Amino acid sequence: MTMSKYLLETRNVCKLFPGVQALIDVDFTVRSGEVHVILGENGAGKSTLIKILSGVFQPDSGCIYFNGQEVHFSDPGNSLRLGVSVLYQEPNLVPHMTLSENIHLGNERHKSVLSPAIDEQRQIKNTIDLFDELNLALDPYELVSELSLAEQQMVAIARALHLSANLLILDEPTAMLSQREVSQLFSVIRKLRARGMGIVYVTHRLEEAMQIGDRASILRDGHKIATLSIDETTRTDLIRLIVGHGISDSVDRQENTSMREVLRLEHVSSMKGIKDISLNLNSGEILGITGLIGSGGTNLLQTIFGVNPISSGQIYFEGEPVKINSPQEAITRGIGFLTENRQEQGLVLEMNTQENMSMSALDEVSIGPLIDRLAENRLVKHYARRLNINSGLLESKTRYLSGGTQQKVLLSRWLASRCRVLLLDEPSRGIDVGARAELYGLLNELTRRGMSMIMVSSNLPEIFTLSDRIAVLRFGQIAEILSRSEASPARVLAVMNGGSIQ
Repeated sequence: MTMSKYLLETRNVCKLFPGVQALIDVDFTVRSGEVHVILGENGAGKSTLIKILSGVFQPDSGCIYFNGQEVHFSDPGNSLRLGVSVLYQEPNLVPHMTLSENIHLGNERHKSVLSPAIDEQRQIKNTIDLFDELNLALDPYELVSELSLAEQQMVAIARALHLSANLLILDEPTAMLSQREVSQLFSVIRKLRARGMGIVYVTHRLEEAMQIGDRASILRDGHKIATLSIDETTRTDLIRLIVGHGISDSVDRQENTSMREVLRLEHVSSMKGIKDISLNLNSGEILGITGLIGSGGTNLLQTIFGVNPISSGQIYFEGEPVKINSPQEAITRGIGFLTENRQEQGLVLEMNTQENMSMSALDEVSIGPLIDRLAENRLVKHYARRLNINSGLLESKTRYLSGGTQQKVLLSRWLASRCRVLLLDEPSRGIDVGARAELYGLLNELTRRGMSMIMVSSNLPEIFTLSDRIAVLRFGQIAEILSRSEASPARVLAVMNGGSIQ
C-alpha cells in the first residue's frame, strides 16, 4: 500500500442536521509538520468539521483517512486513542488536581505492571520533561485552579504531547488571551510543528492565520471554497473568499463633539477588584476601555450594571446621583449590557429569537399579565428589519443561530428597551469578519442617533476603530484616559504594561 502524503484526509464528507446542510462534499487535508488554518463565517461549517474529526459527530457520507488508513471516529475517546487531540477555548482539565495529575489522567504511570499504585515521582519527572520540551515555566505540583487560562492551555497541549497525539486541533485558542499569551502559544505551536505534529487551527482572526498558518482552507455555507498557501495570499484575498465579496471593517467614525454628560463615576470601588474609578461618558460617545487580561474591564461594566455592589464612590446618571443595586434597576434607568458570554449570560438558548428580542420590552407588548403576541410580533419585526436579522429565524431557538446573529439579537433587545447607555463587553468576540463589519456599522449608526456606549475590548484594532476616547485599565484602576488624537497602539500597549512613551 502506498503511503499517503497526508496525515489526515477527508473525502466528500457531508453532514446534515434538521433543516441545515452543515457540510457538503468537503475535502480537507493536513500534512505532518504543518499548521492548517480553517477560516469561515459563523455557520460556515467549521465547528461541524472539527467535531467530526474529533468523534463528536459522525459524517452522513464520505470517508476519513488518518495515517494512510481509513478510520471511523466513533466518539471523542476513540479519536484520542487514534492520535487526535482537541483543545477548545477553555481546556478540559480538572481544577482541583495538580498539573501532573491532569496530564496523566486516564494514562497513569504505575510502579509496576502488577501494582495499582501510581508512581507519582515518575509522573512528576515526565511532566517536567514535557514542560522543558515546550519551554514552560510551570510547577507540576500546582493545582490547575491556580493557573491563568493561557497556562491551562499549555498544560492541555503538554497532555496531548504525553498522549502521543499526531494531530492537534485548536478551536479559537486565542479568544481570551492577551497579546503576550498569544505570542507564547505561537512559540509552542512552532515547536510542535517542528517535531512533525499536524495542527488544525480554527480562528476568526485573519492576522493570526497570516502569522502562524502554512495553508488555509475557507468554508462557506458548508462548502469548502478553497485551500491555499498562506505565503501566496493576502488578507484581502482571504476576506473575499470568506464572505464572497470584498469587505472592510473600518467605519466612518465622526468626531463626537457633544459635551452633554450622561454617565459619570466618581471614585467608584467594588469588592470585585475595581479601585477608585473616575470617568465620564457623553451623549453619542463610545468610550473604549482596554487592558491586559484580568485588568478589570468586565468587573467595571458589571459594577455599573448593578451586578457587583459598590463599596465606595458615587455613580451619576444624567446629572443625578443614583444607586444601581441590581440589573433591573439599571435597565429601568436606560442602561443595557451586551455581555461577553452571550450564550450563558445574555440569551435564553431554549427560547426562540422573537422571545429573546422582546424580553426587555415586555411592558410595551403586554396587556396586564398577558403578552400581546401581535404587538410583540410588530416590535420584533421592526428591529429585525433595522438590524438585518432574517425574519425566517424568528421562530428558531437562539442556540442554533450563528455568533453574529446571536449578537444582533441581543443588540435588538436593548434597542427595544429604549436604552440610552449601552455597555459592551468584547462585542466582536467569536463572530466572523463579515458579521463584525456589520456590527461596527450598527454601533456607529446608533451613536450618531445619540446612544452612548462604554466598550471593553482586548482587541486593539477594534478599540481604535470605534472609540472616541480610550481608557487603559491596569490592576482594576484607570492608568490613563486618552483622546482619539492622543492615542496610538504603542502608547496604549506601553500604558497597559506599566510604562510610557516619551
